[in-house]
Amino acid sequence: MPCRVVLASEVAQPFRVSIMSDVEDRSVRPKLVGLLANDDPAAGTYAKWAGKSCNESGLDFELRQVPRDDLEKAIKSANEDTAVSGILVYYPVFGDDRDKHLADLVDPRKDVEGLCRLYYKKMHNNERHMDEDQEKKPIIPCTPLAVLKILDHVGVFDNSLRYGDRLRGKTITVVNRSEVVGRPLAALLANDGATVYSVDINDIQLFHREAGSAINSYKSELIDLKLEDIVPKSDVVITGVPSPNYKMPTSLLKEGVIAVNFSTAKNFEESVKERASVYVPSVGKVTVTMLQRNLLRLHDYYNETPSEASQA
Repeated sequence: MPCRVVLASEVAQPFRVSIMSDVEDRSVRPKLVGLLANDDPAAGTYAKWAGKSCNESGLDFELRQVPRDDLEKAIKSANEDTAVSGILVYYPVFGDDRDKHLADLVDPRKDVEGLCRLYYKKMHNNERHMDEDQEKKPIIPCTPLAVLKILDHVGVFDNSLRYGDRLRGKTITVVNRSEVVGRPLAALLANDGATVYSVDINDIQLFHREAGSAINSYKSELIDLKLEDIVPKSDVVITGVPSPNYKMPTSLLKEGVIAVNFSTAKNFEESVKERASVYVPSVGKVTVTMLQRNLLRLHDYYNETPSEASQA
């Protein structure tokens, strides 16, 4: 069976149509402010895509480039600016625990990436609503959310199962454990029932949901396995290594695997299509669409003007 190559634009399109229609019906244009305090090429690319996509959707976008030592002051300013509905900080900034501190400075009412302590804790604890009426959902980081939407689009989720258990029986390897993408993605996948191997340069961790847990959230543990032990049994392999030198060996891939790359570099070998049933070479356009979706959701949560896009 030939490999199906799925482009991010294909997955993003229905969300984009919904967002554009919703924005057109509004009397206000929610504003997103991007704070760029690094020289990471990937962050620069993301900022460019975000600005272009927001403009196409009718949303306001402003990129503020600041020295990283002034970033706290810039976050505070954006928090206090009533014209700003969403704040996006481009990470990494310092590349250590100071980045977590910066994420916690963003007002949860404006945190479009869902990286502040409030949303991050709810995501890891598998708490899927913010309120007793279950009308408000926590904000999920944009790239992990984009990957989930892609996996749903290509049929990885079994929608005949109960909500929250639709990845039961799936084995997934994620090669990246950054706090912005890889770890949240592994948590989300595990909380939907998957067995997830989280790989970084130092080790491999197993993320899985523990039956009988009071909050039914995932557990993680260090395991003594190598890449060649886990990739051949993985139904889905997701890569996000920010280096063109890293390549996932096609020889390790399971026949019929679903291969997804969210790095700006190509992490799979050209021969990946000889083994994969589905190959997704990039997720960027879905990520910026989820960014807009989160922006509209936050605006509606805190301005009491529910919209079609924010309910999707």
